Amino acid sequence: MKSSHWLALLPLAAILAGCGSILPRQDTPVAVWKSEKPAVAASKGGGYYLNDGPGDNPPANLDAIPDAVPKAEPLNKATSRPYTVLGQTYTPSASLKPYKETGVASWYGRRYHGQKTSTGEIYDMYAMTAAHTTLPLPSYARVTNLKNNKSVVVRVNDRGPFHSDRLIDLSYTAAYKLGVLAGGSTPVLVESIDPANYSAAPVYAAAPKQVETIPVVAAAQPVAAPIEAAAGSGHFVQIGAFGMQENAEHFRDRLKIELAQLSDKLQIYSADGLFRVRAGPYPSIAEASQIASTIRNSLNIKAVMTTR
Repeated sequence: MKSSHWLALLPLAAILAGCGSILPRQDTPVAVWKSEKPAVAASKGGGYYLNDGPGDNPPANLDAIPDAVPKAEPLNKATSRPYTVLGQTYTPSASLKPYKETGVASWYGRRYHGQKTSTGEIYDMYAMTAAHTTLPLPSYARVTNLKNNKSVVVRVNDRGPFHSDRLIDLSYTAAYKLGVLAGGSTPVLVESIDPANYSAAPVYAAAPKQVETIPVVAAAQPVAAPIEAAAGSGHFVQIGAFGMQENAEHFRDRLKIELAQLSDKLQIYSADGLFRVRAGPYPSIAEASQIASTIRNSLNIKAVMTTR
């Protein structure tokens, strides 16, 4: 990290003296953090906070940048030691372990592009990477935007964010593909990935404009998993809609873990080129409404009632 980043950290020198190799990336840790409101223009000048934000010449098609591909890598021992930042002590995992947590995602961009991460690697805002306070470095994680169900796989190679309201700091491209750039507080689910047990999974749900261009050929493939038929008529709670069957299946399988009490009610319904994940049927609107409320309160995602 360049020495200029430490000009604002001089008052914290005593606090950070014993922190080893973990150094905070933020320039003004006592007040506002660089990613607190990443996509909101400053009141004067119209720029991003501390000149952070999108690059001047981003790649032509960020959608085409592939997700990180999990692979076995030696862990960086220097980033596995406990460290303290702003009076808060963090104890990173020294090995790959199951991890699943919900929280708020932020992102960091051009101000840190080309600088060293906690592992000593160079930060590339257009790569699929992320920063986390305790996950092993490097490691891999699936991040799902709980507002739109988009999901990506990132390589975690940096420490942060050190704001109490943030769970993970995403690279610019990862934030773009998840739909995180537009606002500050975006709830996400972060799940660690064991490369030894990883199989290629959907990158994220197709954008609406892409739905019409995706051939719906699942029914014509003899090896494709069948889509569940609508189980009778009644009232349903729709939890997500996808342009690809495998995305819907991945989301449904995750819901069976998160909403185990509803696992026998979860199904995928295909119509109009979309694959809808829903729960039901329920005999009354009141019962369906209660289930919709349970889903919203448990996962903080939108649930819509439909009747068939």
